[in-house]
This record gives sequence, structure tokens and C-alpha cells, in this order.
Amino acid sequence: MQENQLKVMQALVERLNQASDAYYNGQGELMSDHEWDATFDELKKLEEETGTILPDSPTINVSADDVAGAKEEHEFATLSLAKTKKIEDLVKWAEHRPIWLSWKLDGLTLVVTYDNGTLTKVVTRGNGHVGTNITHLSKAIDGILPTINNKGHLVIRGEAVISYADFEQFNMEADEEYANPRNLASGSLTLKDVNEVKARHIRWIPFTLVYSEEDINSWGKQMEFLVSNGFKTVEHELIAIPTLDNIDKVIGKWSELVINRTNPYPVDGLVISYDDTAYAASGSVTGHHATRAGYAFKWQDESAETELDYIEWSCAASTISPVAVFRPVELEGTTVRRASLCNISECERLGIGDKGTRIAVIKANKIIPKVINVVEKMGTFAVPDSCPVCKARTEVVESESSGTKTLHCTNTDCPAKQLKKFARFVSKEGVNIDGLSEQTVQKFINLGWVSEYADLFQLQEHANELRLMDGFGAKSVANLLKAIEKARKVEARQLLFALNIPLIGQDVCTRLLAAYPLSELIDKARTAKDPTLLSTIDGIGPEKSSSFVGWMQDTNYQKQLDDLLTQLEVSQTSTKHKGTLCQGLTFVVTGDVEHYKNRNELKAYIESQGGKVTGSVSKSTSFLINNNTNSSSGKNQKAKQLGIEIISEEQFIERFT
Repeated sequence: MQENQLKVMQALVERLNQASDAYYNGQGELMSDHEWDATFDELKKLEEETGTILPDSPTINVSADDVAGAKEEHEFATLSLAKTKKIEDLVKWAEHRPIWLSWKLDGLTLVVTYDNGTLTKVVTRGNGHVGTNITHLSKAIDGILPTINNKGHLVIRGEAVISYADFEQFNMEADEEYANPRNLASGSLTLKDVNEVKARHIRWIPFTLVYSEEDINSWGKQMEFLVSNGFKTVEHELIAIPTLDNIDKVIGKWSELVINRTNPYPVDGLVISYDDTAYAASGSVTGHHATRAGYAFKWQDESAETELDYIEWSCAASTISPVAVFRPVELEGTTVRRASLCNISECERLGIGDKGTRIAVIKANKIIPKVINVVEKMGTFAVPDSCPVCKARTEVVESESSGTKTLHCTNTDCPAKQLKKFARFVSKEGVNIDGLSEQTVQKFINLGWVSEYADLFQLQEHANELRLMDGFGAKSVANLLKAIEKARKVEARQLLFALNIPLIGQDVCTRLLAAYPLSELIDKARTAKDPTLLSTIDGIGPEKSSSFVGWMQDTNYQKQLDDLLTQLEVSQTSTKHKGTLCQGLTFVVTGDVEHYKNRNELKAYIESQGGKVTGSVSKSTSFLINNNTNSSSGKNQKAKQLGIEIISEEQFIERFT
């Protein structure tokens, strides 16, 4: 073997291992999936040519997460799957045996164990042999059930993932922007605060029944067994006769689901598994792969070269993020004009320049437009010194944990930082502008069209510009303007809630408006000498009264409310109690309702009968209303522990109407 080949291999191994470490441990992204696959393939080719494999090569070692905490050896080794981008390889591997196709979820693998029907431990994959025990975080992860029906010893492998929607939501609110949902999921499991982890909306999706005391020799039957115990398993489809045509057809169908974003969770390919689990277990272990345990299929990323037009700086709730805007290219059957560059560190890593810079672009996993490298740099990358929205001074902040550089606006009152307030304002519980998403409001703020609530009712002035924007067209703009006109007619309680007054939730709004009409309530608060004036109203108290009065007496908020009221037609229905059937009782409502339009309608009825509705079960709860009275949900379990009666909707109607 030539010395220069060895040096190249050592450099590739070091680069891959550094990128893998960052990828698996929630740090800043050092290499895109596209780059990692290409570099891995280059290393593997050199290993085949030279007959040499370095001890720390990722081709023979499992990439490890390094979650802090007590280490624990796996009862069954968690090995990785061999990968291919060729359907022909899948056909050959299948050997004409029935196979199952499922998602290769892009998250963090967790091994979950049950004994005698109770969760006993949750362990990260680690290096495949030793992981980190994170059982204390199990309550913060959706999908990990505290108890199940099966009373034997059960070991299940699954993926902890974060949906695209929750990822985008988090990035809009976070101080540090994450590169992708997988990066956020892995970083979240290093946290110690259970409530902080719960706020990340991580879901665990089982994909393998590793061990059970049941004699189940079919992968499909194993999934049915998990479902019967209350788990929501990875989506899967049987290919009874795995020919080239059949596999290609099913993969094509699943690929369309990815392209159309039908699947809410990130995936980085597909997995095929033998239905005959006994045959699957009979394979050998080569390197860090079990030869018959499964085979992973990854899509060939379609790339295109284009020319950078400019960098747009997009303002979210906390950060100002760079977005590459370039000459349109066709990728995966769609026209792509923009790609997020995430943060300043990513721009520096890629070597982004100015207008005219030649860049290569892909749609990662057929979904997310991504700049993978700079072909030819033109000009210099410049970071703006003022906020695009409010023009205040900006500052670059470097994360202590990952070293990632992000741009921030120094103005605490910047409209972009009020995004969550706008989201509540337009929500169904607020003024209800149907179809106006948080992401769209963010665009309007960035364009300078919206800086206060009243501006949302003047968007017709930008109708022509809207029709030319990505994601809009004549029909969608017409629907949005129609929804805005409909929202002009608003009920007083919804309007009051939409204003985002601290401590003033839906229940407080109901109580305030039960005491005074809206106009009188506003006038009393604005002219009050004593901020606790409204504390005599049942359920208000001095703290809530002071918050409401203080907000109404703030000159800035006064102007915003007066501007808004000129755009609205406010009605007020009586919120006084109509009866006493629920007098003195406290209810918690969970799950879907069947007889009422929605849970809000049921809540309104309970309140009209003198009752109270809260969001969580406690000692003061009188009844938990859940149509699935036998479910193992957290609220049902808490109610049983406290001896609180669980009733269905029909039982509620029989007793309280």
C-alpha cells in the first residue's frame, strides 16, 4: 500500500469520526449527510483497493452517541445495518423471501425494557454494546408507555424522533438554531430537566421487537404484538414476492410520501426486513453488521449547480438566520429557489460568498433544500450589523456548548421576537384567521408588513405581492383574504384572549366578561387608580387584576388595541351561568369528543352550568372526561391514583345535562 493512500485514509477516517461525533451528540453539523455518504464511500473504496482497514474506521465501528449519565451494557447488541443505494442489492439480499419495508427514521435509537408489565429501563444505543441509562427521562418522551398488558420480559428497539413541525417551531423560539430534527433530538437527551425535554416533543417509535417470551417468528406478527400492547410502531408494508419490479414500485410509492411531506417525521431512507425472524437471526455478524438483521436503502440525492443571487436574513423569535436565494433549479420534480444556511458557522464552513457564487444544491432526503458545497466563490460573505425588521443593532453570539455562531437582534421589542404572540392572536382560540400559519406570519413580519395586530387586517394592500411569493397563488391568497374578512367579526372573549395579556387565560377572560361588557371593562381598567380594582371578581385576585390593568394603562398597548378595534366588529355573548348542574365541580377533558363540536364547546357548557375546567388532573379534580375510559394515558393513570372518577362523554351527558 502506498504511503499517500494511507494518509488519505487516515484523513478520511478522522473527518468522518469528527462529523459523526457532532451528529450523534447534538452539536453543530460539521458535514451534510450527502458529504458524509460520499466521504464514507470514498474510504470504503480505498479499503477495498488496499485490503487495509484502520482500527477506528467507521466502516467497522458503530457511530456512538455520548449522552452523559450512568453507562449500561445492552442485553442484546445494537448493531447497524448494511446500506445501499441500489434496488438490485435489496432484491439479491431478499432471496425471494417475503420482506417488510419500513421507514429508516432519522433520530436517536433507544432500547426500552419491560418486566411484569412495567417499564424498567430506557438505554441509548451508545456504541451498540454499552449505552446510557436515561430512564428518568421516559415521562418526557411520547410513545414510551409506563405500563403495558404483557407481563413477561420485553426488549424493544425504537427511534426517538422530532417531527418537522415541532422542529421548525422550536427553531423559531430557541436561542440556538439546530441544523435538523435529528440534531435537536440527540441534543435534547443530554438535558437533565424533564420538563425541558418534554417541551421538545420527542416521540419514540418502535421498529424492532428484540426479545419477548412469546414465540413469534414473523416480523409482521411482532409488530401486531407491539400494537396490541399499546405501541404505535413504525409504518410498514409487506412485499410478499420481492422482485425488482415489486420492490421498485413500493419504494417509488414511499418516496412520494417523503417528497410530499406526508410523513411528519424525518427519515433518511428505508429498511427491509425478513418476515421470517428465525431465518433473520441465523445470519452471521460481519464487522458491526448482522448480515440478515435488515438492509437499509438510501436515496440517491439529486444535485444541481446554480448561482447565488443574494443571502436573505430571516428573523425568527430569537435568531436572524441566513437563507440562500439562488437561480431556480429543478430537483426531485420541484423548482427550488431557496435553501436555509442555518447559521453563521454553516456559512463559514461552506465558504459562502456573495452574489455570483456557484453553489451545489440538493433536496436532502428528497425534502429539505440544502447547499452542500461552494463550487466557485465570488465576493465576501457579510453579516448584517442591523436587524432586517426593526433596524436595531445586531450581535453575533457563540454557543458555549457547540461553538455555533448565530446572529441576534438586540432590540427586545423587535416585532420578530413577538412571533408567539401573533401565533396566539391568529389561533382558533384567538381571532381565528383560518389558514394563517405561524411561519406565514413570520414572513409578513420579515417583509415589514406586520408590526402590530391591526396590520394583519390590512394585508389586502399586499395582495399582488403575495400572489408572486413562493407557496402562494391566486386561490390561496383569495382564501387568506377571505379568512381575514371573516375574522373581523370576533367574540369578545376570543379577542381578549388573543391580546396576550400576561396571566389572562381563557378562564380569566370568561370571568372578566361575565362581570362587565368589553368596552366597560377596558374603560374601568384604563382609568383605575387601584390596580387591584378587578380582584373582587370571583377567581381573579390581585395579581391577575394588576396584570390586566397594567397592560390596559400602557400607552403602547393602548394604541395597539385602539388601532385593532377600528378593524373589528366585536360581539359579546352572555357568559353568566345559565344553570347549576356543574356548580362547584372541576372537570378535566382529554381525548376526542363525539357529541360536542369540540372540547371548547364542552368546556363552555360546563362553565355555563357553574363548573370549572382545568388542564391537568389534581386532588381538586372532580371528574376526568375521557371517551377511552380504559386507556393507559398519563391523565387516566393519575386519576386512578387519586381515586378520581373517569367518565365518558355519554356518562357526562346523562348526569349533567
